[in-house]
Amino acid sequence: MTLVRLGYVAMSVHVQNASPSKTMTYTNFAKHEDKDAATRKLVKLAETNLHNCLRLLRHNVAHDIDFFRLSSKLVPLATHPELKGWNYIQSIQPSLEKIREFLIEHPEIRVDFHPDHFVLLNSPGKDVLKNSIKTLRMHFELLEGMGIDHRHRCVLHVGGGYGDKEKALEQFIQNWALVSSDLQRMIILENDDKVFTVSETLYLCEKLAIPMVFDYHHHLANHAESDNWHEDWKRVVKTWKSSKLPVKMHISSPKSEKQFRAHSDYVDSAMFMDFLQKVKGSVPQIDCMIEAKQKDDALFTLMNDLRKYPEIEIMDGGSFLIR
Repeated sequence: MTLVRLGYVAMSVHVQNASPSKTMTYTNFAKHEDKDAATRKLVKLAETNLHNCLRLLRHNVAHDIDFFRLSSKLVPLATHPELKGWNYIQSIQPSLEKIREFLIEHPEIRVDFHPDHFVLLNSPGKDVLKNSIKTLRMHFELLEGMGIDHRHRCVLHVGGGYGDKEKALEQFIQNWALVSSDLQRMIILENDDKVFTVSETLYLCEKLAIPMVFDYHHHLANHAESDNWHEDWKRVVKTWKSSKLPVKMHISSPKSEKQFRAHSDYVDSAMFMDFLQKVKGSVPQIDCMIEAKQKDDALFTLMNDLRKYPEIEIMDGGSFLIR
């Protein structure tokens, strides 16, 4: 028997006008002659994003959803080189404090980040690595500002293959030594749909003591003939042994056979059950992030679809037991 908590990504289709990712391009920022006034606009956008983030967290509590991915675009232009020296955390601290207070009131909620694809820790390019670390530092500071324990809160893909996957894996290990220990503790790694398989990602996770996020859809899209994901799952579970957080996985469904890697609007419950039947009982709890275009509606729909399976016991609006 395993408890499964479902979560969704960053935005809601049910809560209107609640985007946590409102932004401004640097081109528009640079058009302002008064840079202080332009910076105040950035702060205002960030405050709106954080306010909407808090609205979404309240929405989640109302629907028993205890797992949520924060937008990585909460603070526009936070890492832009032309705004070096901008103390954005100080500027938005009151808004961060409101989220901190809410999360203290609801300690059951798990939140994390998944930075964009340009965060590449295995890049052979020094500038790419430097900018990636800078972006990770921003995520760390946001977590600190919201009073969230930073450990194992930031999902990354391994990165690019650069024509030689074995060399790219070793480049990750080499670059890992250049990442500060506090940022290292924040990071968890996920298998991806094009380059690094579950077993290849596990190689790094086991070698560097990094928890691994198992993405079932990515595995179906990218695996070797000899791969046995059920056996690899046991290894995935072991990577979480030193974490205070439950094992995390991602679920999504292909948009179509031709667009297999693309995410569908909703999650195919039969596909999800294929996974659950093989892992039930292996761990007390799995936190499962839904990566579907319809966000929270995909979660609500999946919960409703799961009711038809006799081995599923619905616990509340966002979690269930599989026996």
